Amino acid sequence: MTLPRPLPTDPLAEAKRQWLVHGWSEAADGMTVVTSVMRAQQLLLARVDAALKPFGLSFARFEVLRLLAFSRAGRLPLSSVVARLQVHATTVTSTAERLVRDGLILREPHPHDGRAAMLALTDEGRALVERATTALNDEVFSHPGMSSADAADLVAIVARLRKNAGDFTEPRPQPDPL
Repeated sequence: MTLPRPLPTDPLAEAKRQWLVHGWSEAADGMTVVTSVMRAQQLLLARVDAALKPFGLSFARFEVLRLLAFSRAGRLPLSSVVARLQVHATTVTSTAERLVRDGLILREPHPHDGRAAMLALTDEGRALVERATTALNDEVFSHPGMSSADAADLVAIVARLRKNAGDFTEPRPQPDPL
């Protein structure tokens, strides 16, 4: 992946300067936080998309496959996938339909609830998600673009933001203390 030429100045710093000049000093830090996080998300997603492109996967499709591969039996109720990925049910349903069409998962009836569906990983889906995970680990996750200490600090800060927003109540299980 080729990187564009860096800009001579930080446009987010200029935006903050403009906020201050226009008298919005109470909102300037918050605007800078929001736009900084959104820009970081764009940069990281571009790297993830580049790593997943050879596998014909979007990050949403990868997440569904990886979640199913993490499960003991390679299958989960659709409602569990929705809850764990924290996205709207329509989004997961649409993603699942494309994965079914591509032969990477199966949609099965729930064994105990006639109204619910189970998503089950196929052998092809499992093989693909393992290869894609290796690529993501090698090309993105092992080198996220910051030091380990900065990464830990960023994860802790974002976890506090998420917790304060009601995203979760207790940060367990934890890979590292927050």
